[in-house]
Amino acid sequence: MEFELKMPKMGESITEGTIINWVFAEGDSFEEGDTILEVATDKVDNEVPAPGSGTLIKILTKAKEVVPVGEVMAILEVSEKLNIPKANTSEVNLEKSKARKKSHPAKTKPNNTYSVANSNTFFSPLIIKIAKEHHISFEELARIPATGNQGRLRKSDVFKYIDDGRPYKFAQHMATQDPTAYRIPQLKLDKGIGKIVKMDRMRQMIADHMVYSKHTSPHVTAYVEADLTNMVHWRNSKKVAFQKTHGERLTFTPLFVEAVAKAIQDFPHINASIDGDNIIIKDAINIGMATALPSGNLIVPVVKDANTKNLKALAADVNKLSIKAKENKLSGDDIKDSTFTISNVGTFGSLMGTPIINQPEVAILALGIIKKRPEVIETESGDEIAIRSMMYLSLSFDHRVVDGFLGGSFVRRVADYLEQFDTNRKI
Repeated sequence: MEFELKMPKMGESITEGTIINWVFAEGDSFEEGDTILEVATDKVDNEVPAPGSGTLIKILTKAKEVVPVGEVMAILEVSEKLNIPKANTSEVNLEKSKARKKSHPAKTKPNNTYSVANSNTFFSPLIIKIAKEHHISFEELARIPATGNQGRLRKSDVFKYIDDGRPYKFAQHMATQDPTAYRIPQLKLDKGIGKIVKMDRMRQMIADHMVYSKHTSPHVTAYVEADLTNMVHWRNSKKVAFQKTHGERLTFTPLFVEAVAKAIQDFPHINASIDGDNIIIKDAINIGMATALPSGNLIVPVVKDANTKNLKALAADVNKLSIKAKENKLSGDDIKDSTFTISNVGTFGSLMGTPIINQPEVAILALGIIKKRPEVIETESGDEIAIRSMMYLSLSFDHRVVDGFLGGSFVRRVADYLEQFDTNRKI
């Protein structure tokens, strides 16, 4: 029977997908559950399985083509008995059409065998994801026997290899290795005994992102201390009137974002990323705010064009993003295009922090708790001891492109803007 294979709907907000690769060619035969093609969205990569055994008759979309959900991608000829996923999963929308009177000869998939060092040179995003989860290198992937079409490595191949105990895990490559290259030692450490909690997908992504950042960027951290007494007094005296006037809560975060945006304008090279041997100085100043989700996972919603907005607009953006984060309603647009990130570790009671850079940025600022302490201050009558609201700021920066002078000067400038707050400012 002839069926239309349509672009599946892979989430409520997903309206289209990109064809990564067709695993089968026209005329190839397949078995139920075989991956027909691989599809990518802005959130996830998916393998589209065959609903039954049959033949791929005609491909209507090409690799790298963006296809709307529901559009026909290919014509299949499959057996009557189908295994169609339920609609609330990553569904494959298949519609039955009239049976063809003319039968199509099915080509048999080549039954190739592969040695330990096979010729695999391309791995799908799903295969790479599985490899990352199990800490399998590309070199090790290339040694796994592949049973897919044209020597492609399939998900089942990888899981079978893992179930077999990863026999090629410690196989040595014949090429001469760089004696100066760093290699992770294979230590068999006692992990201990206790309750096992499986990482969810977001936690795995965070872990990969943090490890990547530490391996990529040589981190250096600079610290300064700021006297926020004037700003604290102004905010505490104006927060009720601010909310009545503008309908927005006035927290410290928009004041921090404002000071950081001003300092970036003074030191634009801190608002950058690295592309090979090039440094990209960003035109926009988009401030990411490291925020904890209800699950405890970390996410970074972004205040776009922070340098162009007044305090009312900054407060509105901060409040909107904070509420959406608490309710798990952040969209893809809310968390993209950050050029510099701040982490308000003071909200957790931390005195200071040493944050990890949010790649591909080159610096991240941590803001500690605002704490009242006795401090020596200069007055017209001389030095005096007074109770002041103090805060530590710590800037972690990528020493490949940010030197101590730039990093130290920038974090000091942020502190200066906070300390020199205009107490006569109107709301």
